[in-house]
Amino acid sequence: MRRYLAQRILGLVPVFFGITVVSFAVMHLAPGRPTDQTADFNPRVSPAARERLNELYGLNDPLHVQYGRWVSRLARGDFGRSFHDGQPVLSKIAQRLPVTVGVNAAALLVALGAALPLGIMGAARAGSRLDHVLTLTLFIGFSIPTFWLALVCLDIFGVKLQWVPVSGIASLMAERWPWWRQALDRLHHVLVPIGITALGEAAILARYLRGSLIEVLRQDYILLAYAQGLSRRRVLYRHALPNALLPFVTLLGLAIPGLVGGSVVLESVFALPGIGRLFVESVMGRDYPVILGLTVLGSLLTLGGNLLADVAYAYIDPRVRYEPR
Repeated sequence: MRRYLAQRILGLVPVFFGITVVSFAVMHLAPGRPTDQTADFNPRVSPAARERLNELYGLNDPLHVQYGRWVSRLARGDFGRSFHDGQPVLSKIAQRLPVTVGVNAAALLVALGAALPLGIMGAARAGSRLDHVLTLTLFIGFSIPTFWLALVCLDIFGVKLQWVPVSGIASLMAERWPWWRQALDRLHHVLVPIGITALGEAAILARYLRGSLIEVLRQDYILLAYAQGLSRRRVLYRHALPNALLPFVTLLGLAIPGLVGGSVVLESVFALPGIGRLFVESVMGRDYPVILGLTVLGSLLTLGGNLLADVAYAYIDPRVRYEPR
């Protein structure tokens, strides 16, 4: 197992290197430069001043020189500084991280709490009227566009019914309140984003679990378990469910980047100060260091999530063993 982990980790190195090359190239192939906004919106900025800004940021150097400089800093754990305010990229990400992680972690827990019973129920009663209703409901939940649902919920619950705030993460003067009231206020602000995120995740996870569990229930060893006199509940939860969770773990591994990457649409609609909104602001402002820092963070989480999913296979199913070839 240790040898397999070492091989997998070493195999991720060239993949990560390729991601950095493609990300850096695409970023610099896009039209516009970070200095354009500073110069275009300030008529006092002369062409000479614009050129000095390009020199200051090193944008006039060849792409391979800029890439080598960025990768060398990245290898030391230095993500650079923002072109707009001069703050370290890691500091800007750390400021937005709690909001994104909190919202998406809560949404994932809610989605898991709903997907597991729904997926099991649909598989246990496959072909029944209940299964058809669940399938239709989950399909609708999966198909609804996030941006449309966010706008509808914002209009209904925020504007018309006024049950939840329409934007932001905290109320005015909330810093003067006790900690427990501040926590409730933050929860009040993110209830709708959590619900929308959980709806889509639950629909995907439940459908995936249902299909995997139905496939397992058709196996010969399940029929043998029934022939031995085991109850339906014991066969379902003791023998079928652990094997059906194998592909389910893959989806959970791929959900890890979303915990930190956040939702660009939801954070923009509800004005949540998270990672997704930071990415939009950085793209619109051509803030290269922040964009590349978020891209590197997302790629690392994606690769790590896949690695954790592979490792979890061996612990969920004892039949799975990774042997070197």
